[in-house]
Order: sequence, then structure tokens, then C-alpha cells
Amino acid sequence: MTRYRIHPLVTGTKRFDKSMMTYQHGNGTPYIIPIYAWYLEGGDRKILIDTGEMSPVCSEDRERDLGGSIYTFEQGLSRVGLVPGDIDTVIHTHLHNDHCENDYKCENAEIYVHPLELEHVHNPHPLDYRYLEDYILDVEENGQIRKVEKDGELLPGISVIHTPAHTPGGLSVLIDTPKGTALITGFCVIRENFDPPKEIRAMEMEVIPPGTHVNVYEAYDIMLGVRKRADILLPLHEPYFATGEVIG
Repeated sequence: MTRYRIHPLVTGTKRFDKSMMTYQHGNGTPYIIPIYAWYLEGGDRKILIDTGEMSPVCSEDRERDLGGSIYTFEQGLSRVGLVPGDIDTVIHTHLHNDHCENDYKCENAEIYVHPLELEHVHNPHPLDYRYLEDYILDVEENGQIRKVEKDGELLPGISVIHTPAHTPGGLSVLIDTPKGTALITGFCVIRENFDPPKEIRAMEMEVIPPGTHVNVYEAYDIMLGVRKRADILLPLHEPYFATGEVIG
């Protein structure tokens, strides 16, 4: 059985109102999130979940507020002894620009993505400005895209489930590790979304949906289902993992 250790590589950040993560909560609270490329160590493939930002802001103030270092894509990969050309597999949670800006550098990779993400990146709704097709045109033209049309095992020790909470084609990734099943969410949330403060729980809410969502009711239910699947839950933008400590 193939098991993996997960390396969270911070390849960007965003500063914005916290309610962008926590629907209807945290309004007016400044917040910083990491943008990860997750490297999966194990097996015979060099695997990334998402590729992050092309030109991240690497500044002392952001690193201080984040609690960890920020790297360019190349710097991040060098921490695990790799260069972009070594990557042979990329699995996308979704195709918002900050999750796929470095795809073109992974010229030898098969890139797995849900078909609905491809549809929306080429024809986005005006409200969803985060889809920018420029970042995937090269890999499409090179024939690197692999469509993931059903749930299940994608590679040994790695499965995906369609979780359209944040985007129509969001894919959550389940990873076998020595410490149990880790799940990287296919939607943009932090730990607080899954573990709300007591004042939120007092409103009989078990989770907080993502601030940006397809359907807020469905997003809530998807989160409940996802939480049950994981021994190790990895919310896609949780700052805690910005220390770079290996998971699993």
C-alpha cells in the first residue's frame, strides 16, 4: 500500500477581509491566507496538489503575519529536492488562478482536473473573476490535461471526490499517510470553517460555509460529509500549515 508524507509549500499569500473565508462571519477583520502547492512524498511519482502563484509577494511583514516563509514555485520545490520539470503529476482542487499559475512550468506533468473547471475557466460567470484561462492554455495545447469525471482512486493511495462547494468542479483529495487518511479540501476554507467558535455553534451551525460558494446550503452539507472522511483534515488555506512541517 502506497502511503505519502505531505509537504505544504507556501507559494503565495492573500490579504483580505476574513469573511472571504468564513461566510457572514469575521466581517471587517483583516486576514492573511497562505496559497499552497502540496507535495506528496511517496510512491514512484512526483505529485503536486495545485501549483500556487507565479509571482508571490515575499515580504517580511507577510511572513511575520503568516507565521512561515513564502517561496517562489522554484524555491518551494527546491526544499524537497525538485525542479518543475521533475513533476509528473498535478492534481487540481480547482482552477482559480492562484491554484494553477505555475502549471506551465510543469512541462512533463499530467494535470488532473474536473471537466466543470475547464468549462468555467474558459467561460466564467462575470462574478467569478478568479478564473483566468491564460494560465492553463499552454498545458491544454500540450495535451497535458486529464479529465477526472468520477470519484474514486486516481493513483495508488490517492483518491478524489467531487465537492462543488466553492467552485462547480472542486475536487477534494484523499491521501493515505502513515497516520491515516488526510484530506485536502477542494474548496477555499480555513480550520475555523470546520471548527467554528462557540457563538457560531450556539446558532446550531456545525460548520461555516466558504465565503465564496456555488450554493451556500449545498456547501454546508458538503463540508459535513468531507469532515467525516478524514483522519487528518487539511483546509485549503489554513495558516497553521505555513510552518512547512511535514504532515502524515
